Amino acid sequence: MRAICIFITVMLFGWTTFASADSLNEAIADQVDAVTERVVAWRRDIHAHPELSNREFRTSALVAEHLRSLGIDVQTGVAHTGVIGVLKGGKPGPVIALRADMDGLPVTEKTGLPYASTVRGEYQGREVGVMHACGHDNHVAILMGAAEVLASVKEDLPGTVKFLFQPAEEGPPKGENGGAKMMIAEGALQNPAVDAVIGLHISQGEEVGRASVRPLGLMASAQRFDVEIMGSQTHGARPWAGVDPIVVGAQIVNGLQTIVSRQVDITQHPVVVTVGQFEAGVRNNIVPETARLSGTIRTFDPDVRGQVHEKIRRVVTQVAESQGATATIDIDPGVPVTFNDAALTSQLSPTLEAIYGAEHVSEPARITGAEDFSFFQEQVPGFFFFIGGRPADLPASKAIPNHSPYFYVDEGALPLGVHAMSRLASDYLRAGAE
Repeated sequence: MRAICIFITVMLFGWTTFASADSLNEAIADQVDAVTERVVAWRRDIHAHPELSNREFRTSALVAEHLRSLGIDVQTGVAHTGVIGVLKGGKPGPVIALRADMDGLPVTEKTGLPYASTVRGEYQGREVGVMHACGHDNHVAILMGAAEVLASVKEDLPGTVKFLFQPAEEGPPKGENGGAKMMIAEGALQNPAVDAVIGLHISQGEEVGRASVRPLGLMASAQRFDVEIMGSQTHGARPWAGVDPIVVGAQIVNGLQTIVSRQVDITQHPVVVTVGQFEAGVRNNIVPETARLSGTIRTFDPDVRGQVHEKIRRVVTQVAESQGATATIDIDPGVPVTFNDAALTSQLSPTLEAIYGAEHVSEPARITGAEDFSFFQEQVPGFFFFIGGRPADLPASKAIPNHSPYFYVDEGALPLGVHAMSRLASDYLRAGAE
């Protein structure tokens, strides 16, 4: 008889737990529906008013005001313009962090959207257009929505949610600190100590209504390199009287391409070396004294990364020397590989499937894009996933890449993102409190 009573008690306790979980999930779904219209409005407002890295003043003020209106404890000025919100649940439990990046890019928008950006800013001493060409406006609006959803059910949450609104994911201006690394240094993962962190990214790589996640290495490490070439200025009609840094720079660019094509086994180790800037001269008939190159390096393996850096240094210095010029190169530390914790990915992937449908969640190939979310993942287990933003009537072959002046997303992705972030947080907290 005692065994039967124990069995009935266990069954009743289990039924109550599952009923409670179902009730919380339903409440979250209802709140997602209720907040969707505001999420779309926030996203359009942020899109129309983009701000460059470490200059996200308007965006951070909007975020802080919204979090305070929800009764969430707010800290501002983290890593210059970052915002941290702390939502304490009604029951004890673990601490989960949800992150969104806030910065735009020096890109002049060409989408033609009614809320397209017309903002101008300054980047590296130049006047530039400013655009949310990487979708960070969506990330901010999604996390603002998730904050409202989770605040509405906080009494049923066993633990704490930290909202990390991060500046300068695209990299702080040269000579400044910023981004995830600076947020961590200023205590973003402490008080209370974070047990795990979750982030997302939107793109047209997948159709709206789909998501993808990959355990272990997902996105590449990235480093910026800067090359300064010193030649000898002369008249353009007498180039033999000087040393042309433009020609030297062109040969360096060509030499750098052989690193990937001829010096790395790319069947085993994906590598990218791209020169994105080449600046020299002020007049058509003057051979200038200097030229400057700047680019990016993408790798997935620390040993390969070191080898590629050495090869780049050799190409730069020896090509310059062969032409009678000199060259210096600086390679910054950059960001590490975006690495999803295997156990956390296994734990949270079913939640992603519950929101999008198992048939709509896939495992992507490794991505040569980079994310400074990886700094958070170096400190605590992290789960980073992609959500689709490509309109259903746009074929994959016509997908517009992030960082394009034509980049846009289907706003149907927004409520799904809010739902995913909210459920991932609540499911993680419930599992940790059991």
